[in-house]
Amino acid sequence: MNASLIASLSPSLQPQPLPLGGQASCGFPSPAADYQVPDLSLDTLVGIRPSSSIFLLRAWGESMQDAGIHDGDLLVVDKGRRAQPGDVVVAVIGPEFVVKRLALDEEGQPLLLAENAGYDPIRLGEDEPLEIWGVCLWVLHRLAGR
Repeated sequence: MNASLIASLSPSLQPQPLPLGGQASCGFPSPAADYQVPDLSLDTLVGIRPSSSIFLLRAWGESMQDAGIHDGDLLVVDKGRRAQPGDVVVAVIGPEFVVKRLALDEEGQPLLLAENAGYDPIRLGEDEPLEIWGVCLWVLHRLAGR
């Protein structure tokens, strides 16, 4: 899965908290879940602060579909966060941004794993340094028609 840079995200000058309507069950509804919750700011939710380095990238391809990242989704990526094994990261390989899960092989060398059985891991050669551009924090995808 590749990604294209859309824009950096900066804090809203007048953040507007959105009402959070509580929980919605994806299984059997529970009457106990019917209570008031505080409003929520999208800036707060995705971690946008004056000093943050958060960007939007558009994902394309199918290699991360089992991680819930689909072709055309928007990724909220923090360029300032240090990547850890297990994180979904944006790596720079050649001229492209590539979205994969970061892992280590049995020798402690980094691997980039797809989350689709049809794609092989990306193992970099000794002369190919791995450049992690950012860590994916959120994925946004549209559910309703366009």
